[in-house]
Amino acid sequence: MKKAIVNTLKVGIPLAIGVWLVFYFYDALDAGQRAELFAAFRQADMRWLAVATVVGWLSHVSRSWRWRYILEPLGYRPGFWNCYHAVMAGYFLNLFIPRAGEASRALSLYRTEKVPFEKGFGTIMAERAVDMVMLLGIAGVTLLLQMEKLELFRSRIESFRASQVPAGDGGPAWGTWLLLLLALAGAAGAFLLITRPALRQKLQELVRGFGQGLQSVLRTKDKGGFILHTFLIWGAYVGMFQLGFFALPETAGVPLAGVLAGFVAGAIGIVLVQGGIGVYPAFVALIVSIYMLPPVGGGHIRPEALAMGWLLWLVQTGMLIVLGGVSLLLLALKRPSKP
Repeated sequence: MKKAIVNTLKVGIPLAIGVWLVFYFYDALDAGQRAELFAAFRQADMRWLAVATVVGWLSHVSRSWRWRYILEPLGYRPGFWNCYHAVMAGYFLNLFIPRAGEASRALSLYRTEKVPFEKGFGTIMAERAVDMVMLLGIAGVTLLLQMEKLELFRSRIESFRASQVPAGDGGPAWGTWLLLLLALAGAAGAFLLITRPALRQKLQELVRGFGQGLQSVLRTKDKGGFILHTFLIWGAYVGMFQLGFFALPETAGVPLAGVLAGFVAGAIGIVLVQGGIGVYPAFVALIVSIYMLPPVGGGHIRPEALAMGWLLWLVQTGMLIVLGGVSLLLLALKRPSKP
């Protein structure tokens, strides 16, 4: 009886989280945003979105394979599918709990391959450092391609921010509250580290794991494979984004410079808000509209650019909910490996 209950929970909890995420993201949209989303679907060519989804999925496959390269110098050779399911389940949990995916990946690999958590987590942080370099590189290329539009970008973003903030309520700026919250969190963290030796030791282990992860990037035996997969991951990210433009006739002619600028804007939107709800399509549309004819009746955003932003957001989010949920379910059903 107990075993049956445990097995039911293993299946039911991932499914329940997946269903909840769908309703959560939908409920977070206001009436206008829902109308925009449905309108985008009515006019979109779903074939391009299907191809974009496959390309986006291949980026996650490549990431799973790349992870194995930097675990090998630490003395571990995990199976591909265990790495893949850990990666996808991590993305899934990031939608549910912000920044939980990295810890989830390390825990999943410990459960299936007995890779110590601090070492697995360290390699994930090292991956993030490499990915940050790639994103900054794409942003740099984007700037070089459109130096003449920098002032227009700045004015558009400032205008958008002004339209999102209520007129002078007399209270302190949100930045002040954020700095105060960070200061309090820092003070609380310092107090805990001073008074809790076990917590301090765990932090030291994580720092050592991160250092080992960075070293493993440099020590990997197949440096060519690691570099190739890094470019495949980011090429697939950009490729998925560009394929989405072909889903609508009005955005199919946006030049590469506009695609890259929209890609960087979307990445910023996802960082700012959990799952990029509302912000991702707005940021993408705000920048991509610069490369299209001015909106009829004025304004900064072309309706077609906003529709394309919504489609890309839904494709990415839907893929992570479905495939990430499947991986989480399979991991829950998998027996832990023996030490």
